Amino acid sequence: MSVITVERKILEKNDEAAATLRTNFQAQRLFVLNLLSSPGSGKTTLLERTLEQISPEIKTAVIEGDVQTDNDAQRIAKFKAPVVQIVTNGGCHLDALLVRDAVSQLPLDGVRLLFIENVGNLVCPAGYDLGENKKVVIVSTTEGDDKPLKYPHMFRVADVCVLNKTDLLPYVDFDVKTFRTNAEKVNPRLHFFELSAKTGDGVETWIDWLKKQIDS
Repeated sequence: MSVITVERKILEKNDEAAATLRTNFQAQRLFVLNLLSSPGSGKTTLLERTLEQISPEIKTAVIEGDVQTDNDAQRIAKFKAPVVQIVTNGGCHLDALLVRDAVSQLPLDGVRLLFIENVGNLVCPAGYDLGENKKVVIVSTTEGDDKPLKYPHMFRVADVCVLNKTDLLPYVDFDVKTFRTNAEKVNPRLHFFELSAKTGDGVETWIDWLKKQIDS
């Protein structure tokens, strides 16, 4: 006798939908990033700064995930990028079925870059494939340099790690070298960026990397 847990069934259904999304994204030549972080990491601010610099050159769309409000979608809409808000009504993560429904509402003709801003949470979203090209975990200097050790699964599945709010380093108890060492212990293949979305310092390196990914 075999026992299949409810969680396993849910993940299988999610993975099937994610595989279909990935195939469709590749056919449309879409580069897709799944942005993951704790609440307050500056994820939406980084997205705003990115759209400000990249959208005049590269057509971009955004899927916003939030537990309750559409505040983030309203912030993104001012950059004229197509945006769809997913309100999970308390759900702690996005899944591929929700993303599939959101994608169906987006005008993707000519779009080369799609951001999926996940629900703020370093636990639940790590287990769900959304058909993305890369998972990007964003951590702020206000959160503590032990985050990779406290939430190893998130850092293990991520491809990219963005350290945000570097402008606050003189004022917080955060050691960049310790943080990177901890993250590399969990995932030695992580690609790092250190920046301040607020001041713009270091953002250009992030933008250059994005452009290279789209062109590759």
